[in-house]
Amino acid sequence: MSRILLFNILRFIILLFVQVFLLKNMVFYNLNVPFLYILFILLLPFETPNILLFALSFLMGFSIDLFSDTLGLHAAACTVLALMRVFFISITVQKDNYDSDPEPTLGIMGFRWFFFYTLILTITHHFFLFNLEVFKFAEILNTFSRVLVSSTFTVTLILIAEALFYRKKQRK
Repeated sequence: MSRILLFNILRFIILLFVQVFLLKNMVFYNLNVPFLYILFILLLPFETPNILLFALSFLMGFSIDLFSDTLGLHAAACTVLALMRVFFISITVQKDNYDSDPEPTLGIMGFRWFFFYTLILTITHHFFLFNLEVFKFAEILNTFSRVLVSSTFTVTLILIAEALFYRKKQRK
């Protein structure tokens, strides 16, 4: 258990620093904003208690907010992301088939499941984040375009990151 904890703490720190110091400055025409930090929430083990999942999601979002001066937007979007993760996993995964704390990774779940999991949760996160940021109905087309373009770029980055660390594991 301590190895999983150490690995997730390291993942939290690495993704936080990559987002804050590298990806924060990769904005193209104010449409494409990559948010690779949500990979931390997406890859938490299946058996993570919901209260811990929500706390870690809020902490990750709040940490991004501290560096971005966004006053809780990322914390709220990450909490919604954690809620949608719970719903998605409860609908699509039978937890009884897994042994010691598996994670929803590309190697364990396969490309098709992982792609839809990442796509749906990324769009949900971006939709709430950008709507909270703008909070104007007059900007709905601009918001939808930002959600689609940013989600595409974020999902691509997540799939690249997962492919770099891809390990094929057998499910029982």
